[in-house]
Amino acid sequence: MQSRQLAVAGAYEFRPQIFTDERGLFVSPYQETAVSEALGHPLFPVAQTNHSMSRRGSIRGAHYTLTPPGIAKYVYCPRGRALDIVVDIRAGSPTYGRFDAVELDPHEFRAVYFPVGVAHAFVALEDDTVMSYMLSGTYVKENELALSVFDPVLGLPIPDVGNVVMSERDRNAPTLAEIVASGTLPDYAQCQQLDAQFQPDER
Repeated sequence: MQSRQLAVAGAYEFRPQIFTDERGLFVSPYQETAVSEALGHPLFPVAQTNHSMSRRGSIRGAHYTLTPPGIAKYVYCPRGRALDIVVDIRAGSPTYGRFDAVELDPHEFRAVYFPVGVAHAFVALEDDTVMSYMLSGTYVKENELALSVFDPVLGLPIPDVGNVVMSERDRNAPTLAEIVASGTLPDYAQCQQLDAQFQPDER
């Protein structure tokens, strides 16, 4: 499995080897050894898994979790095709305000790891696009927040997909400046401390 650090500090793309024969294919989208080598620690203990299916043109996000508690994610796309976007909104981060995007599909089976505190969005590029997540924490409605993917200051690479489909919450999400004013930005140092909890105790 190959790994690549994204433009957002602590976020990574993983590309597994795919084995094919006359029956079809076999692939391991998550491999502990490769992930541990890239991150410097094992993946978080999985507290919840999520599965979404979206029609073409659907945009989900950008979502982030109030920190603390914060949530880290490992995401891949087993069906369809999506542009997956990560935005660094951690105050004090060396990559604050930057974003990166990775196209996910069931042909290359790329996966992405997002550390605690970043915002995550994706655009479904095909009908019946499935996204599969592993999460370090469980869903708590009042802790889940949103950032506008159309904030002109961020300039996210939202592709032209025709009729955009969004939830009312995401369509009316605040800009980064409004989030700064609200005081809900995750703190980078605190996010680092939460990420460090995933490292094994060497005592």
